[in-house]
Amino acid sequence: MVKAVKKQIDLTDFLHLYPFKSNYFNVNGFKYHFVDEGIGEPVVMVHGNPTWSFYFRSLIKEFSKNYRTIAVDHIGCGLSEKPGTRQYGFKLKNRVDDFEEFMNQLNLKEKITLVVHDWGGAIGLIYALRNLDKIGRVIVTNTSCFFPPEGKTIPKRLKIVRNISTFATPAVLGFNLFSVSALYMASEKKLSKSVKKGLKAPYNCWNNRLATLKFVQDIPIDKTDNSYDLIKFLDENSFKLSDIPMFICWGGKDFVFDRAYYNEWVNRFPHAQASCINYAGHYLLEDAPDEVTAAIKDFLSNNPL
Repeated sequence: MVKAVKKQIDLTDFLHLYPFKSNYFNVNGFKYHFVDEGIGEPVVMVHGNPTWSFYFRSLIKEFSKNYRTIAVDHIGCGLSEKPGTRQYGFKLKNRVDDFEEFMNQLNLKEKITLVVHDWGGAIGLIYALRNLDKIGRVIVTNTSCFFPPEGKTIPKRLKIVRNISTFATPAVLGFNLFSVSALYMASEKKLSKSVKKGLKAPYNCWNNRLATLKFVQDIPIDKTDNSYDLIKFLDENSFKLSDIPMFICWGGKDFVFDRAYYNEWVNRFPHAQASCINYAGHYLLEDAPDEVTAAIKDFLSNNPL
């Protein structure tokens, strides 16, 4: 069957954008890919869906000059192993457990600066709450640590993918709908061919797109959903991050994590440094890499470990 075929990921057309050495740990029985560049204080980056460590390439290039920059690929994403549903759970709990095991194997002695985006927010910040003594700074970008703000719900297009399996399975797994549509919906500027190829490269066949579908299907809406309790834990305990220096950096034109989410972050963490870049979308680092890099430099400088 077509869906059983696994294709090699071709990096040729965008290797100049992502010239990093690949590293792997065995995490809970699977090959877990990560980038580890530079030396110094560790800056750890956690991606969302449907991106991968390629999304953080501008930060890796710039901050590896003075920091140890680490960017992971979740199981089923990027250059990590891509198991099937019989081998892997594809739930938020699996993601957090994987990331925690990865960090344990990394065995860093210094406190980390944690950079999160999209699903990486829930994954990285649940880890942070479990390991507050290991977190030195937090940088949040277009993500959430709470249930949708009052009056908000997930966008209709996500609901369709989440709830209608007869549509979602062939559309996302067969035609790569989620990854391809994000190239046009998540960024406000026209992406180059090389960037487009880089963002969608790991999701090049039915089996390799499974994680992009499962992430959407794992969005918790009510108490019966698998990941509801973990998001509830994150929502109710996020205040414990208040004593950690935080930078809230936002793309103001995000169609999912919109201004209501940004405002909720600012309300919850009034002492955090905050910046909303009005012209940028969900793919903040594609729309405004230079502005974001400069703002993060300022934040790191003003909040030494």
